[in-house]
Amino acid sequence: MTTKILAMKNSVFYGLKTLQNIHARNFSIGALALGPVNLKGRSFLTLKDFSSDEIKHLLWVSGDLKHRIKHEKQYLPLLQGKSIAMIFEKRSTRTRISTETGFSLLGGHPFFLTSQDIHLGVNESSTDTARVLSGLSDIVLARVYSHTTLEELVKDASIPIINGLSDLYHPIQILADFLTLQEHYGSLSGLTVSWIGDGNNVLHSFMMTAAKLGVHLRVATPKGYDPDSSIIQEAQRLSKQHGTQFLLTSDPVEAARGSNVLVTDTWVSMGQEEEKKQRIKDFLGYQITMQTGSVAKPDWTFLHCLPRKQEEVDDQVFYSPRSLVFPEAENRKWTIMVIIMVELLTEGPH
Repeated sequence: MTTKILAMKNSVFYGLKTLQNIHARNFSIGALALGPVNLKGRSFLTLKDFSSDEIKHLLWVSGDLKHRIKHEKQYLPLLQGKSIAMIFEKRSTRTRISTETGFSLLGGHPFFLTSQDIHLGVNESSTDTARVLSGLSDIVLARVYSHTTLEELVKDASIPIINGLSDLYHPIQILADFLTLQEHYGSLSGLTVSWIGDGNNVLHSFMMTAAKLGVHLRVATPKGYDPDSSIIQEAQRLSKQHGTQFLLTSDPVEAARGSNVLVTDTWVSMGQEEEKKQRIKDFLGYQITMQTGSVAKPDWTFLHCLPRKQEEVDDQVFYSPRSLVFPEAENRKWTIMVIIMVELLTEGPH
């Protein structure tokens, strides 16, 4: 059995080092070849830390793995004997199920830790927790309130740490979003994505990623709900470096004009429930409707990371053929599988 699994790994890794069949799968990376990529052993806290080639590599491998398992029905127990510790300070449907099912599908063993099981920095310091988990598991995914918690875990862990969500970034969501758009449009380069909503962690991750993929980004947030100022500066730098457009406005119509993709997210995140009435008032006019889409490009589509509330997007858009939200949700599984796989096992194409 061990010999058979090793043979499978070698076969898959060889396939991941080539770009054959990429166009046949309606999945173009926008380049004939990627540069050298080595992600083994690296933590995944923010896409700010990853290059254009590294992000494209993750997206292509996600599409390839999805094709092999979902469509070709290949059995790939590449993570047999591996375990992942899943720390959830904040509940989630998609993050938990995608990680558990994806890791199990690759032959690994996930174990789930809620705030009832583990109290980061309370009953045990983050330093001690990081060292304990490093000896008991192969990789950690943590969904936390404060991004500082992740940075503390990375500092003291000897295994990779994956950001399952923090107050500052949500990188695993953005990989799923761009995989969905890659599949739908065939190529990402030259697309325009419009964010209409809160200046939150999901937007921050879009801002750290879009320009690296040749994607223009137009952002509309109500006054007082702007993205983090340091992240704005970095997004502006990336846009200039990669030759893309980056717009900040408080006008949803201006942001939507000429866009291929309209995106929003919850207006009230976990921990903001006391602000709900004020937030709904402040976001008046930000609901995405067919009227919003009337100024976008004829082929416009819609994304939302879920769960969705009707004040954010109406049913006519959310359940329309333009809505990619359910393929987007499924792609959470394929992208998290690849993040874990390449950090534990691969050294990328050379």
